[in-house]
Amino acid sequence: MVSTEAYGAWPSPIDARLAASHDGRPEYVGAVGDEMWWTEPRPAEAGRRALVRRRADGTTETVLPVPWNVRSRVIEYGGLPWAGAGRVDAGPLIVFVNFIDQRLYAYAPDGPDEPWPLTPVSAVGGGLRWVDPQLHLDRGDRGEVWCVLEEFTGEAPTDVRRVIAAVPLDGSAADDRGAVRELSDGRHRFVTGPKLSPDGRRVAWIAWDHPRMPWDGTEVMLADVADDGTFRNSWKFGGGPGESVPQIEWTTDGQLLFASDRSGWWNLYRADPHRGAVALCTRKQEFAGPLWKIGLSWFRPLENGLIATIHGKGTTTLGILDPETGELADTAGPWTEWVETLTVHGSRVVGVAASPQSAYEVVELDTATGRTRIIGAQHRDAVDPAYYPAPQNRTFAGPEGRDIHAHIYPPRNPERDGHEGELPPYVVWAHGGPTGHAALVLDLEIAYFTSRGIGVAEVNYGGSTGYGRAYRNRLREQWGIVDVEDCAAVARALAAEGTADPDRLAIRGGSAGGWTTAASLTSTDVYACGTVSYPILDLTGWGTDETHDFESQYLESLIGPLADVPDRYRARSPINRADRLTTPFLLLQGLDDVICPPVQCERFLTAIEGRGIPHAYLAFEGESHGFRRADTLIAALEAELSLYTQTFGIDRPDIPQLELKK
Repeated sequence: MVSTEAYGAWPSPIDARLAASHDGRPEYVGAVGDEMWWTEPRPAEAGRRALVRRRADGTTETVLPVPWNVRSRVIEYGGLPWAGAGRVDAGPLIVFVNFIDQRLYAYAPDGPDEPWPLTPVSAVGGGLRWVDPQLHLDRGDRGEVWCVLEEFTGEAPTDVRRVIAAVPLDGSAADDRGAVRELSDGRHRFVTGPKLSPDGRRVAWIAWDHPRMPWDGTEVMLADVADDGTFRNSWKFGGGPGESVPQIEWTTDGQLLFASDRSGWWNLYRADPHRGAVALCTRKQEFAGPLWKIGLSWFRPLENGLIATIHGKGTTTLGILDPETGELADTAGPWTEWVETLTVHGSRVVGVAASPQSAYEVVELDTATGRTRIIGAQHRDAVDPAYYPAPQNRTFAGPEGRDIHAHIYPPRNPERDGHEGELPPYVVWAHGGPTGHAALVLDLEIAYFTSRGIGVAEVNYGGSTGYGRAYRNRLREQWGIVDVEDCAAVARALAAEGTADPDRLAIRGGSAGGWTTAASLTSTDVYACGTVSYPILDLTGWGTDETHDFESQYLESLIGPLADVPDRYRARSPINRADRLTTPFLLLQGLDDVICPPVQCERFLTAIEGRGIPHAYLAFEGESHGFRRADTLIAALEAELSLYTQTFGIDRPDIPQLELKK
């Protein structure tokens, strides 16, 4: 029986604890001999990333206990934190980055020893950090790990250098920085891990420099590899300031494959010594994405010459590409989003995928049979799926008729409906990045609201990825304008068509989404309240010395050169428009955040002090950029719901009431 009750007051079995327990997703799949390995989130274990092993017999186990945390901090967002290799009669050998000290460790999981350190600790600035490791057991006296080294040279976040380096596997560099061999010449600010050709004679990597971000322009570098393992005669092979190449791979017969957006879309190419770059499958689809982390992979060549590739527009699927004919056969299955991680082993392709009815799972495709199966992190319904939202993938008309892509999640509860004539409240979700994307997948955080009668609209505003370079370039020098306008246009359209209550609209977002939320609350009258998480609030501060090196010049493209348009930085910053704020808000911040530091929140609170604006500020010890701990996730979600119920006049005695100060 379905009964009527006010939107937002519906009972739901999806509580904050359940939503928090399902936060995060598997990442970084890799083949180790006949086994598959990956990392998984552990919100209940202080938010660590665990390393998971799936043996050849199908059994799965967590390899390293608490407090081991397999996660890199290179460019703060990290990247591929582990690598492994099978050894005859010795079992697998694994190398990994431990988050706590950022040292590189080696581990033989079938042996008696605990993990042993391979790299030293540095007391300078952020120390020594490592990412994108690749094992070479036949290099050096006892083998080496080739990876990216990030080394701080001073206390400032921009006092840093990055090179490709070789770390000996015998532990001789554990206390000796001098035992680490630097392989690249350090001419570039940013580099990815090196990809060695099958014959061992050449190596390729990706590089870029400030003020470009990797989705603006990168360069493909090649070098000869001498007998002693040093790189020689390096040269630029492809890419450039206006071409983004986020991934390169060698085929088994020594051809170089790469993804490039030279056509306006990230498509796949093969390097030809006579014809240059040869397009393998020209489509107005994305076959790659933004390189937010080092070591992401959207495609992998198979031994038989075919290529496994993630591709799509807005949503993604896994396909098998014949590079000779351009034919692309897609994998059957319900999945609408494949994570930028793939590995291959023989005829098998393994990745991570999700759908609107299932969370992220580790999925295996056997290309010999065309069959798929779930081999890890299998989704299991914690509640009746009738409580999950039924999303709509829609396109709205924005200013000047431009398209705005969004996912709409109407309220849904099998036991409740709203009162006749009542329209539901809606919350607009602005994703981070801003060069990012909101995926069309099951998210229990969204279901937490929709199952209670509050709709959610995830907006892939101009600047988002997944829709070609022109769409993501809409935000160039327009941050705080296009994103704000697009979110508002979707909210207004939902109200105009009778989907949402125009008087009960809210907006929320974290990081760059926190910026869009704060900019929206201080420049529009669309929303009744908002939730701002680990945001950017002061562009001038963030564009000088209040963030990390990777994004320290991001605003050069999002806003414009600070030296040329300082007034634009001041005019668009929410901290300088605090006098326009009239609606309640919730501010959430991790105290260990070096990307969007707490000082910005503290200055914003000072700016609104005494103005009588109802607000709350929750700051969390031990959290950095993006919340990972279960207790933090629970507190943040319940506080957000309380803000909405108080603002929208909804009676909700089953959650702690957030104290709103004035």
